[in-house]
Amino acid sequence: QVQLVESGGGLVQAGGSLKLSCAASGRTSSIYSMGWFRQAPGKEREFVAAISWSIGKTYYGDSVKGRFTISRDNANKRVSLQMSALKPEDTAVYYCAAPASGGMLYTYEYEYAYWGQGTQVTVSS
Repeated sequence: QVQLVESGGGLVQAGGSLKLSCAASGRTSSIYSMGWFRQAPGKEREFVAAISWSIGKTYYGDSVKGRFTISRDNANKRVSLQMSALKPEDTAVYYCAAPASGGMLYTYEYEYAYWGQGTQVTVSS
């Protein structure tokens, strides 16, 4: 089993920045990629970004491309999401996730087996 714990959420004004972090523990040797998703009230969970552990290859959802940056710390099994130029529509609960196996950059919710508890990000206008 893998446990994921997010941190770093909060309230920020539009145009500001915020950095989220996700710490992985447990059977982390089985993790080859990780991702971030978000879910706004009344909306479906949305893919945000993914990264591969080995070479750090990244992939982003269209709504955050150019504003968000995902990175990883292999030694500490931690993945971060640097969010800049935040907009009110970025308001959501943000979740980090890991697939059960494989190092592909998965973008669908069902492709991930492990999830954190989520951290709230609120962007005020």
